[in-house]
Amino acid sequence: MPQGIANQKMHHLPILQHPDRRLRIKASLVEHFDEKLADQAEKMLATMYDAKGIGLAGTQVDFHQRVIVIDVSENRDSPIKLVNPEIELIGETVSNEEGCLSIPGVYDSVKRSDRINVSAQAIDGSALEMEAEGLLAICIQHECDHLDGILFIDHLSSLKRKRINEQLKKTPE
Repeated sequence: MPQGIANQKMHHLPILQHPDRRLRIKASLVEHFDEKLADQAEKMLATMYDAKGIGLAGTQVDFHQRVIVIDVSENRDSPIKLVNPEIELIGETVSNEEGCLSIPGVYDSVKRSDRINVSAQAIDGSALEMEAEGLLAICIQHECDHLDGILFIDHLSSLKRKRINEQLKKTPE
């Protein structure tokens, strides 16, 4: 691999912060599976790990294509890259505390399915099917929401959203 590409892959991407309107853009289907897409996914992973996150959607780094990266492993050594993911809810609805790299410092309880089926493509375009449960299922749902322009705070009551937005306005940059 040429040196320039290796250095480029370690480049971290800026994460958009709420209320940036670009977080509300619905991502497009990925149609081209090439080195550029693979490089973008690697940059997203590096950015996610650096930010101490467990998931990151293309939308959060101003890349409006349907790509998410996730690693919920304890050792941070089991990255998952999903392109054009579609989910089917198959589990019980549970409440879990969620946070978001695009809304730092804000955590609240969100109801999601504890088990899902996922149909997606790998970075090379090959078909990928999996069942996910627990934290992985919740994280995939959270990241898929981002691809549709939905933030986790959109699942909260309007009063909670209003308080969070007021709190964020008071927080110095």
